[in-house]
Amino acid sequence: MSSNSPIVVTHSDSGASVSIHPFGATITSFKNGDGKETLFVSRDAITNGTKAIRGGIPICFPQFGQPDKTYPQHGFMRNNYWTLVSGSKFDNEDGAGCELEIKLGDVVNSRGGKWDVGTTLGVTCKLYVKVDSKSMTNTMTMSNTGTEDFDFQALFHTYYNVSLSSALHKDKCYVKGLAGYAAYDKFTGSKYTLGHDSVTIDCPTDRVYTPLGGKMDLNVFVAAGPDNFFSLKANGNVDGTGVPISGVVWNPHRENAEKMGDFGSDQYVDMICVEPGMLSNVPNLRGGKSATFTQIITCVNKDGK
Repeated sequence: MSSNSPIVVTHSDSGASVSIHPFGATITSFKNGDGKETLFVSRDAITNGTKAIRGGIPICFPQFGQPDKTYPQHGFMRNNYWTLVSGSKFDNEDGAGCELEIKLGDVVNSRGGKWDVGTTLGVTCKLYVKVDSKSMTNTMTMSNTGTEDFDFQALFHTYYNVSLSSALHKDKCYVKGLAGYAAYDKFTGSKYTLGHDSVTIDCPTDRVYTPLGGKMDLNVFVAAGPDNFFSLKANGNVDGTGVPISGVVWNPHRENAEKMGDFGSDQYVDMICVEPGMLSNVPNLRGGKSATFTQIITCVNKDGK
């Protein structure tokens, strides 16, 4: 039976720490060197391996949402147990961390479609996590271990902890850096190009921001309360060729929070999801090749420094 005990790594020099649940390799805590918690996890989150953990950083692969209805929403990597790579834990002056992995043969839940049992496809995913006094780096490597190409999407579904329950206060909780991105509102169906206004939470929010004009890396500023500020940078490549990184901003608001059994109905004011993803113009991953996807979250001040 797989363990439900979190893997905890602490950086001796700074005191920063990270907790990773083996189910989904879901990062459930990142505390910086000052002991401040960066991530939000619902008080009603289920952590016994029966469903994806509501909060932290679930991993979406091989799809985000459910564009392919033959397999589950957000794919299957968040719904299966990963394994700590033997000897991967480290703690030195530069930081502390570890690596987890999962092979398709270990995926027993929620495959579906072309990934179902008996498929000739093959994939191994590894998640590298490193923390230091101010930042956390997450890198997922996806290796095609078969001979057939496959299409995929990948996304870090990051839940930020919003201090003082201020997610609906537009002057205290917002995202900057998405100007010029093509926006798609999944709640209303509207499409537009975002201007220079910050993205705020004033209604049920589920918006995908796709880069235009050849922009590749994501670089945004997240205000998660009056004293909680983060720099988020993300990049990705398929077999060494860079791909554009989209950004997703999500908050269920009151009416949708009340519909989720694993989400406290009043907790929508305590979180904002800002999610980098390889979602558009992603080449197929060829047999024997790998793709890499990285996000770096850094605690900064209000000026982004």
